[in-house]
Amino acid sequence: MKKEIKKEEKKEVLNKEITNEMKNSYMEYAMSVIVSRAISDLRDGLKPVQRRIIYTMYEEGLTSQSKFRKCATVVGSCLGKYHPHGDTPVYEALVRMAQDFTLRYPLVQGQGNFGSIDGDPAASMRYTECRLSKFGEIMLQDIEKETVDFVPNYDGTRKEPVVLPSPLPQVLLNGSLGIAVGMASSIPPHNLKEIVDCLLLLLEKKDATLDDLFRFFHGPDFPTGGEIFNLSEIKRAYSQGFGPILIRAKAQIVKEKQEKEKIVITEIPYQVQKATLLEEMAKLVLEKKVKGIKDIRDESDKEGLRIVIDLQKEANAQQVLKYLFNHTNLSKKFYLNLLVLVDGIQPKVLSLLDVLNYFLDHRREIVRRRSQYLLEKAKERAHILEGLLKCLLNIDLAIKIIRRSKDRQEAKKALMSSFKITEIQAEAILEIKLALLVRMEREKIQIELKGEKEKIKKYSTILAKKENIDQEIKKELQELKEKFQDERRTKLSFEKIEEKVSEEELIALEPTIVFLTQNKGVKRLSPETLKLQKKGSKGGLLSREEPFGRFIFTDTHSQILFFTKDGKVFKLPVYEIEEGKKTNKAKPLSLYLGQDIKEDFCAILSLRKREEDSHLVLVTKMGQIKRVKISDFEKIKKTGTTAMIVKNGDVLQDVEKLKESDEILVFTQNGQAIHFSVKEIKEMSKKSGGVKGMGLKKDDFVVGIEKINSQRDKILLVSEKGLGKVLSLKEVKKQKRGGKGIRIMKINQKSGFLVFGKTFFEEENLLLASQNGHFLRINLKTIPKMSRNSQGVKLIKIEENDKINWAEIF
Repeated sequence: MKKEIKKEEKKEVLNKEITNEMKNSYMEYAMSVIVSRAISDLRDGLKPVQRRIIYTMYEEGLTSQSKFRKCATVVGSCLGKYHPHGDTPVYEALVRMAQDFTLRYPLVQGQGNFGSIDGDPAASMRYTECRLSKFGEIMLQDIEKETVDFVPNYDGTRKEPVVLPSPLPQVLLNGSLGIAVGMASSIPPHNLKEIVDCLLLLLEKKDATLDDLFRFFHGPDFPTGGEIFNLSEIKRAYSQGFGPILIRAKAQIVKEKQEKEKIVITEIPYQVQKATLLEEMAKLVLEKKVKGIKDIRDESDKEGLRIVIDLQKEANAQQVLKYLFNHTNLSKKFYLNLLVLVDGIQPKVLSLLDVLNYFLDHRREIVRRRSQYLLEKAKERAHILEGLLKCLLNIDLAIKIIRRSKDRQEAKKALMSSFKITEIQAEAILEIKLALLVRMEREKIQIELKGEKEKIKKYSTILAKKENIDQEIKKELQELKEKFQDERRTKLSFEKIEEKVSEEELIALEPTIVFLTQNKGVKRLSPETLKLQKKGSKGGLLSREEPFGRFIFTDTHSQILFFTKDGKVFKLPVYEIEEGKKTNKAKPLSLYLGQDIKEDFCAILSLRKREEDSHLVLVTKMGQIKRVKISDFEKIKKTGTTAMIVKNGDVLQDVEKLKESDEILVFTQNGQAIHFSVKEIKEMSKKSGGVKGMGLKKDDFVVGIEKINSQRDKILLVSEKGLGKVLSLKEVKKQKRGGKGIRIMKINQKSGFLVFGKTFFEEENLLLASQNGHFLRINLKTIPKMSRNSQGVKLIKIEENDKINWAEIF
């Protein structure tokens, strides 16, 4: 047999512009996501999957008083009846509605592992059980009274509610988060008492403003507590429907024995996982970005959350906490976006006032429909009772008619004719068994009829005026407030928060030493790494490969000014310089400044903020000197700025910070020095040269300057061969600027040139550093006081080919 070849069916090909088709199809998809998945309905505050879960539990009889049932049963029932999607998203939605750290007023009561604030997932649905919470129950209040519309489910076998008749604005009480196509909703939870008070105000005062609402309303009330700030910003956000709200953890600084402090955190920001937060803090400690933390412990238990941060004795608790607020999720912004579905279909960003008014309109419709339903039911019942009363006037006749009638139709017609009742009344009488009909008491029927007439009057009155419906809503709101109100968990703080905190404020204040090498490297060490040693010893070795130029004792909140020999200056915060060990190599300063620097450095200076009354005094090798306001150096770009115009053949030698009331000592390599008042130095601009500070002898040049005041009347002098002495400044008489000065130290081949001079307090220490990398830290009390013409005693034992480059007192 020949096989019949079926002709291929012709398929219709549609010619369409692809851009238009894509646009239309994508728009349909976008609307489907917005309406059917991601954005909550303003009226009941639920997404379709949440609504279907709650309605499924209602149908299954899982009330707050019933036994718990396996979540797998609820999920399966929901999938089979109303939600033809995967079981995972349904279970996830159910779990979220049971988490007391996610919802302010959980809609589901769970039994078993429903996840934790640590970010732990819930157990499988076959292990967990659930039922509606008391708050979840009220979402379905009056649903059986035709208060909302029902539509066919996905396969047309049953009907599901379009919206639930919630008597409270669940969209505000528990909030909502959802990402749709081209839009996102982000609504925080709020306090029930505050929201109800706002609704009552709007029912009483139709023209109430947002300011009126804020008499009762204080912003979000998160289930995890915390603190919110900036009331003006919160008001602005709720006025326009979007805006940031700053929330911080609740943290307390607790003082322990031996003056140690610790930070105790008992509440964390909404949607922050505790375990992740602990990891963030631990990472900062391990990376040495925050100092002063000794230990971080999670002491949370069934009583509540508790994170304890133990601090080192020298740590500044306020600064550590401020740093953690700025670099971890202990502080975060919740971006409010009051995007909801109005009438279940139109996505809109609304103000708080609009949300409440829309909800009241919805609630009025629910109360109207409920009252209409109850009115019709009361009328129906009263009508039947009136027929029964007529029948009871001659009950024997009624029984006789029913017994003698051939069928129900004949009995109905006979009753209607004999007692002058309607078909509905006759049907109701026939529905009653004869035994019950005989035992009916006329008086009880009259009492019930009276009750039904009172209901008719009540519901007719409610429906007569909008004001009466509002009074009914008021009464219900007051009852719900009494039943569910609780204390606010999130505190509104009126403390002013500076959202942009400078990095300096976040760094723990610690003493430190900054070293500048001759090959333009920079390193930072803790003073504790340089141990105190005996005067005249060899000292330790910092680095033989990196000869030191200058170093300075400072702290992590200061700025370092680096001056070059040609009169340029660069600025760098101390905390930006990486702290290391003695053996660590210095890093090129160009790495920190972001550019190569060709000129050699001659001086470094430490500055703190708020030193407006101070000046910088700069001196050149040839004795030229100038004074510049310190405020001129507040803002210096990474590329640097000019500090002094230096003449050809001369170089900048030293810089010191002084006040106008101070006096100054300028000293040379050959041990000469001149003492005069700072006032004698004319104040100049940065881009200027100087005036003559000191007259120099042949083959002599200036090596440094030092300030003199009443508190510091002794100066330490150190020569390049490691000799040193203490000199009373009373021996150095004050002169006029420009003179040649007097001798302050005997200089010869044994001593080498004078390299360092500084005033001090006796309890301070001296740090010496040699060109070959040796260092020695000694107590200043061990250095003798000597006359001007002496050369000093040996402070450090150095090698023949080595010499002292610089020294510092701290």
